[in-house]
Amino acid sequence: MLSKGGAKRIRVGIIGANPERGWAAQAHIPALRSLANDFEITALSTSRRESADAASKLFGVPTAFDNHQDLVSNPAVDVVAVTVKVPYHLELATAALEAGKAVYCEWPLGNGLNEAETLAALAQNQSVLAVAGLQARSAPSVAYVHDLIEQGYVGEVLSTTLIGSGMGWGPTVEPFNAYLNARKNGATMLSIAVGHTADALCHCLGEVRELSATMAMRRQTFTIAETGESKPMTADDQVAVSGLLEGGAAFSIHYRGGVSRGTNLLWEINGSEGDLQLTATGGQAQIWELDVRGGRGAQSSLEILPVPEQYWWAPPQGPGTNVAQAYARFARDYREGTHFCPTFEDAVRRHRMLDAIETAAATGQRQTLG
Repeated sequence: MLSKGGAKRIRVGIIGANPERGWAAQAHIPALRSLANDFEITALSTSRRESADAASKLFGVPTAFDNHQDLVSNPAVDVVAVTVKVPYHLELATAALEAGKAVYCEWPLGNGLNEAETLAALAQNQSVLAVAGLQARSAPSVAYVHDLIEQGYVGEVLSTTLIGSGMGWGPTVEPFNAYLNARKNGATMLSIAVGHTADALCHCLGEVRELSATMAMRRQTFTIAETGESKPMTADDQVAVSGLLEGGAAFSIHYRGGVSRGTNLLWEINGSEGDLQLTATGGQAQIWELDVRGGRGAQSSLEILPVPEQYWWAPPQGPGTNVAQAYARFARDYREGTHFCPTFEDAVRRHRMLDAIETAAATGQRQTLG
C-alpha cells in the first residue's frame, strides 16, 4: 500500500493490543493512525483468543493472533511494536529480532541492565532498526529546548535541577497497575518516571559523568483502589540523585512517589547567559505536556517561549502525543537510515545510569559512568 507521498507504508504488528485498556490502545494505535501516510497496522496479538478477536473487532485490524510467534513471522509485518509489561520484553523483542523484523519496544527495554544489553547485542547482530520507547526526547518542548541549548540560549550550562512526582507509587493504585509497586517487575518509579525524564535531561544537556544517590521506601504499604485491599510496597518511592554531567554542569533530580499538591514537575536549566524552565502538571515527562519558559541577558524574569510549529511532527493527541512524535521520527529512521529515535544502544546507556543510581544508593559510594 503506497502513501500519498508515494513511499510504501510501513506495516506494523502490535504485540499486547489489549482491547480493554493499556498503552497500545491509549497511545500506539492512535499514534499510528494519525500518521496514516507512513504506517498501517497490519496485525495484532494478545495472549488469548478471546482478547485477540475483541481487539481485531475494536481496532478494525482483521489479522489478530493469540500468540506472538505467528505475528513476528507474518510476512505482512515490517515492524513489531512490543507494548506489554516489562517482564515479557526480553522474550518478545528477542522473537521479533530473530525473525529479522525492526522493533519498537516500550521502555524500560529490559527488566534490568543485563536484559537490555542482551537485546541491544541481538539487534546489532541482526542489523535491524531497534528503537526503545523513550519518547520524552521526542516531545515538542524537549526537542525545542535541545535546540535552544545547542544554539547557546543559556550560554554555558552551569547546572540543572529537576523535581518530579511519580504520579504512581502513591497511597492507592488501580488493580491493573499494582505490578508497578513490586520491584522485581522492573517497572518502578526509578525505571519509569526517573528513566523517561532523565533521558530527556541527558538528551538536552549530555550524559552523566558521575553520580551519588539516595533511595528510600517511605510508604510500606499501598491500597488497591477498587477493593480497599492493603498490600506491601517493595519499590522505592523516593529517589534523589546528584552529580556532574559530562560537560561539568552540576545536576540534581528528586522524584517522590504519588502526586504533590505543590510541584509535580519542575526542570530548570541555569547557564552563564540565561535560564530555561520546563513545567508540567504531571511528573512523567513522556506523557504530560511541558511548558517552556526562558530568560536571558538583561531580562530579569522568565517569559513563556511558545514551541515553534516545526517541532510538531504529528497531530497532538493527549497522553499519546509523544509516541506519535516518536513514530514520525521512526518512519524517517526506517526509510533513510537516520538516527533520530533512541535505539536499543541508547536504551542500554539509560539502563546503565539507572543501574549506577541503584548501586550508589545501596553502597553509599559515588559512581562514575563513561
